[in-house]
Amino acid sequence: MVKKYSMQHYQDHIDLEGNEEEAPARWEPIRRPEVRVKQTKKSSYESNADVQRWLKEQGIDVNQPTVFNPTFLSSQRDAPWILSSLTPLYEQKLILDILHVVKSGKEATVFCCSGHPDTGRQYLAVKVYRPRMFRSLKNDADYRNNRTQRDEQGQVAHSENRLRGVARKTARGHAARVQSWIEYEFDTQLRLFQAGVHVPRPLAYVGNAVLMDYVGSEGNAAPLLRDVRLAEHEVQPLFDRLLADIELCLAHGRIHGDLSEYNILYWQGDVTIIDFAQAVDTIHDEVFPIFARDVARVCQYFTRYGLERDAEQLAAQLWTRHLGGRVEDIVL
Repeated sequence: MVKKYSMQHYQDHIDLEGNEEEAPARWEPIRRPEVRVKQTKKSSYESNADVQRWLKEQGIDVNQPTVFNPTFLSSQRDAPWILSSLTPLYEQKLILDILHVVKSGKEATVFCCSGHPDTGRQYLAVKVYRPRMFRSLKNDADYRNNRTQRDEQGQVAHSENRLRGVARKTARGHAARVQSWIEYEFDTQLRLFQAGVHVPRPLAYVGNAVLMDYVGSEGNAAPLLRDVRLAEHEVQPLFDRLLADIELCLAHGRIHGDLSEYNILYWQGDVTIIDFAQAVDTIHDEVFPIFARDVARVCQYFTRYGLERDAEQLAAQLWTRHLGGRVEDIVL
């Protein structure tokens, strides 16, 4: 039985820009007069008004002690952020421990965790969003306008007035958008899993964390499709599998929105589609170009193996088959 939990827990303890400090290059410096430069303090979740509003509305006490104390966090500078995000999953008997990082991006990090016996899984993956998401959502008009949103009271926004409320540049408005975004991603992944699309099975979402099946083995997460070399006999079957999944998504009212070799896992001769953060509804206007781009990127990947398909024609055929009408002025 798939469990779903209410939104709770949002905070971060890292650089909101997701910047990584790079090691200085080795060279002989040119000696110049000393210039005093005023140091700027890096931003963190404590100084972010949007995140603080989220924490307050969720009733989160960042100083509250917890019995969840993974050894993995001892060497992590962002330990408070990880701990606060994953403690609810531990308390709800979904995970037991944090094992390692699977993937880390600018807006989210995916962790491999040991599953609680009640889940029936040895390993689980948890995607945890960072406060940078508050900033990213300010420039997501193409996707935000083509999916269900919630207003500042947490209600589904149908009217233009409510939609304007979601778009307000206030901490409450941003928090409502983050809640809508994460809930929509979970619901999309669950809908597609139940429809038979090859995606990780989502188990729960709590605050800024989405819990799902882990793809890989202990200490060896499934690589991205871009990082593997397919055997000749795998090329056509895997292309057909991905095209079938794209069509199945379309038939169930969803478009991935950012599909490429970077969002497809390869494991033991099979492929799994991940990361539905940019998914959109097919019921909205002007989403065909987004769908056509997904098809084009998948086709482009397989050209390296000599598999040539007309992406524009494929996208038009699939769209007409499931949504009817004529497709004109395709934008790829």
